[in-house]
Amino acid sequence: MAGDPPMEAARYADGTISYPAHPAGPDGSSQVELIDLAEHTAEVVTWTTSYATPPGVRKPNTVAIVEFDIDGVAVRAIGGTTAAVSSGETVRPVYISQLRTPDDSLKSPEAQAWDGYRFEPIR
Repeated sequence: MAGDPPMEAARYADGTISYPAHPAGPDGSSQVELIDLAEHTAEVVTWTTSYATPPGVRKPNTVAIVEFDIDGVAVRAIGGTTAAVSSGETVRPVYISQLRTPDDSLKSPEAQAWDGYRFEPIR
């Protein structure tokens, strides 16, 4: 969505794409392009659900490894999901401004102010 921070991957001179973006590619090559994965869909490779989560983390908490196909290059990412998923299912990244419930955490609420992306099934 417009105004959300990018889910930034980088393409390097050797043709590889890395998420998250790093200053140099696997072979030391330079970045040639930044890619916002939030503009793409991905396929769930595998997933797991945790029912025993730390304080402040929702439960159940489903986490998936997903694979984006960016111009024929596979790019994998790991992250939480917005709902139950199945392997092979298509998902899209959605920005979440608060990934934890700060007041439920053992640490100070300020230390739990985490934003990021979750993967939402496209059904």
